[in-house]
Amino acid sequence: MSMSPAEDVALAEIESADDPSATGRKGFVGRSPGRLAWIRLRRDRTAMVSGAMLVLFVALALGAPLIEALYGIGPGEQFQEKLDGFGMPLGYVGGVSGEHWFGLEPGIGRDILIRLVHGLRTSLLIAFSAAVLTAVLGIVLGTLAGYLGGALDAGISWVTDLTLAMPFLIIALALTPTLVLRFYGEREAVPPWFGVVVLIGIFATFGWTSTARLVRGQVIALREREFVEAARASGAGLGHMLFRQLLPNIWAPILVSFSLAVPQFITSEAALSFIGVGLSEETPSFGKMIYRSLDYLQTDPAYVFFPGITIFALVFAFNLFGDALRDALDPKSSR
Repeated sequence: MSMSPAEDVALAEIESADDPSATGRKGFVGRSPGRLAWIRLRRDRTAMVSGAMLVLFVALALGAPLIEALYGIGPGEQFQEKLDGFGMPLGYVGGVSGEHWFGLEPGIGRDILIRLVHGLRTSLLIAFSAAVLTAVLGIVLGTLAGYLGGALDAGISWVTDLTLAMPFLIIALALTPTLVLRFYGEREAVPPWFGVVVLIGIFATFGWTSTARLVRGQVIALREREFVEAARASGAGLGHMLFRQLLPNIWAPILVSFSLAVPQFITSEAALSFIGVGLSEETPSFGKMIYRSLDYLQTDPAYVFFPGITIFALVFAFNLFGDALRDALDPKSSR
């Protein structure tokens, strides 16, 4: 990653202003691309605000068991005695009270807040796991295709095009029930973890293509560079060439791709749960909560508001941070 001299000097002045121990030094100390990207990211208020929101969401997801213990209510507990004869929560704004901060679900009587916390845990688990798998598959296949070329490149490119041509939603609708019937009978109870694993596998199967194409293009642009030729001439092996010479020089677009893939998987999981595919009924999910809330839009709008605003804020924060990260890693960015 290269920078203009003016930008390098400006960032050095900012860093020296933040570091009192740098006062009085002569000249500027060289910085790595990662350090320069961090300085740009730290200057971006949008990145800092969205990053703080993401830290909060991740902390809530990781601390779901602790929050459940402190809150004193589990995601599966029902409070039927706090519903009226029509199944609506007693009180105002969907039953919001000091005991139930976000109210209760109409008809069932489960606490909305604790369901949201566990739904956040479910969404982030699926999204991060799928993003890691797709990144690994895309990096390995894209690097091999770009560096080795030939028949391997043609084969991987053909598989990539074939995967992109498959309709994701139709395949997910057909594949998920088939896998359930393959491992469990029609009357057997399907454990909650099975639906999570199936969704992660489906996302990984269809999500690696964009990363593979990105990495392949970057590797093709780098494989004829002087430092690659020098390493090849010195007798470096394939592993050294891929993981020591090429990948360290393309980590920036991979990181941006990863940060933008996570919100895509969050919305995909919510969409599939909304239409009843993937997760079991007892597994907390934003999509299932929003689907059930459609029958109560007029009588209990708080039921759709809380899960809707939560998933909106989560995806919005990820997208803002991904855009800010892309600008910070781009040396030609004007931000």
